[in-house]
Amino acid sequence: MGFFNKLKDGLTKTRNNIMGNVENILSSFTKIDDEFYEELEEALICADLGVNTTLKIIEDLKQKVKINKISDTTDIKQLLKDELKNMVYSSDRSVIDENKKNIILVIGVNGVGKTTSIGKLANQFKNDNKKVLLAAADTFRAAAIDQLKVWSDRANVDIIYHQEKADPAAVIYDAVQACKARKTDVLLCDTAGRLHNKKNLMEELRKISNIIDRDFHDAHKEVLLVLDSTTGQNAVLQAKLFKEVTDITGIILTKLDGTAKGGVVISIINELDIPVKYIGVGEGIDDLQPFNPEDFIDALFDNE
Repeated sequence: MGFFNKLKDGLTKTRNNIMGNVENILSSFTKIDDEFYEELEEALICADLGVNTTLKIIEDLKQKVKINKISDTTDIKQLLKDELKNMVYSSDRSVIDENKKNIILVIGVNGVGKTTSIGKLANQFKNDNKKVLLAAADTFRAAAIDQLKVWSDRANVDIIYHQEKADPAAVIYDAVQACKARKTDVLLCDTAGRLHNKKNLMEELRKISNIIDRDFHDAHKEVLLVLDSTTGQNAVLQAKLFKEVTDITGIILTKLDGTAKGGVVISIINELDIPVKYIGVGEGIDDLQPFNPEDFIDALFDNE
């Protein structure tokens, strides 16, 4: 199965949640009036697009309907599709700079699929003939270190780790030195995700950033936030909190295949102005793929 078909299959619950309700509204109304827009607004909010994003979509649709003198509700579907494509489009989706060393910090609360995402990325980069190194800087949980070791074996890449409760910044320091000595292309760093104590997390990430800025200043740096799409609008809230703590360059959205709340992708991009760079639609090692906005919206609207 190609990834588009896998994406389409994985988005079945989300597609039914969004498009099922939208189709019902389009077939129930013969004219475009205030009641029609209210019903459409409610359907999109219920589909986890979020209030702010939905209001923007409705406002834009009203303007386009007026400008193009549209009176038939069946024409709204294409307008909505175009609107969503414009909303999720991003030119900034790459995470690797081919001309530099690359360091990728992966952040996120426990349970969202952070360590698994790192393992899958490591496998992808290695398959792209990159020399990859992992850094187990989530020293808060012993299980996180062990889990990353399993992924390093599975992807057949090296790993730098210390003991549980060690200083995460010290792990990153050693990993940066190893990365330079071994001429590694990509250094992937797992970090703790203790959002309940933002002060500690902020201090930890600040120390890590200082080491990177000092000892690896010529590297291309990415900070990727992993979010679990099954949590819907709670994922947007998490992203807002992490954004207060550190500069996020991209989002990895996991577990899209098991949720009806995939509309949160649109909400995240619109409300936070952070590009979604990877999406996960399965448990397999190849089921984390670069986010293609056009394919995502096409898969949402493709009922065949």
